[in-house]
Amino acid sequence: MRREGRRVLVAGGAGFLGSHLCDALLARGDAVLCVDDFSTGSRGNIAHLDAHPRFDLLRHDVTLPLSVEVDEIYNLACPASPLHYQRNPVQTTRTAVLGALNLLDLAGRRGVKILQASSSEIYGDPTRHPQDEGYNGNVNPIGPRACYSEGLRCAETLFFDHHRQGGLRIRIARIFNTYGPRMHPDDGRVVSSFVARALRGEPVTLFGGGTQTRSFCYVGDLVEGLLRLMDAPDEVTGPVNLGDPREVTIREIAELACHLAGSTAPLEHRPLPQDDPMQRCPDITRARALLGWEPRTTLEEGMARTVASFRQVLGNA
Repeated sequence: MRREGRRVLVAGGAGFLGSHLCDALLARGDAVLCVDDFSTGSRGNIAHLDAHPRFDLLRHDVTLPLSVEVDEIYNLACPASPLHYQRNPVQTTRTAVLGALNLLDLAGRRGVKILQASSSEIYGDPTRHPQDEGYNGNVNPIGPRACYSEGLRCAETLFFDHHRQGGLRIRIARIFNTYGPRMHPDDGRVVSSFVARALRGEPVTLFGGGTQTRSFCYVGDLVEGLLRLMDAPDEVTGPVNLGDPREVTIREIAELACHLAGSTAPLEHRPLPQDDPMQRCPDITRARALLGWEPRTTLEEGMARTVASFRQVLGNA
């Protein structure tokens, strides 16, 4: 059920996940203020919304203070692919920490709910499998991925301190691997990299032996989880894992991408990057119990939609 006259701020709204969230909010009757500095977001992701009467766009870096009138805040403003967040690790940490602080300050002044899009990266290379929200993680604080994982761990700390100290209404979603249309073909993420290279007829690169496991959640299902978490009673602060508990190997994803793309290109092996986790899979017991949520889209269905969208982007239709 939607409330009339709601204006929702989506920080990072021009990104892959943020743009789909903007679509879903508009579809259910909200007005949306998309805030993005376009460091990794794309105008193309939101171009179809330019003429929408309830959509506004503000170019802004969330590491700087922001003063706008809104009724809810989703903070998705941090690069999520290793290629992007390792390109400028200092700025990644600044975005995660200062961005959280500035949006929390805004939420406090406005007296509104705020959701932090955290990540399974806060679990690091986990020693508990699958990962539940009570697991504190196994993170290398000085490794090349720490700018993102530790930045978001600090953001979670700030959210809960604002909640305890000032009574702020918070939500924290720990998002596991998500895929679908509007992923950037060259963002370095597993699915986008495999699909793009398969469609181009290039060798598909596997880091390590390809036996590492991940869980891949289709973007439409993930967005539904974010909406349900924001709409939950205020005692449901999170953190709540959002992801697909069906675990697959990286090799299986590569082979499926090649099959759907009609590619016969070979698989090419390279050394595993530092701190790359061997297993990553969510325990979504809490999401099922508190939100009535679980993914519905099969990997085959979601990957087929993703390949079709990449064909258009890459001119391979």
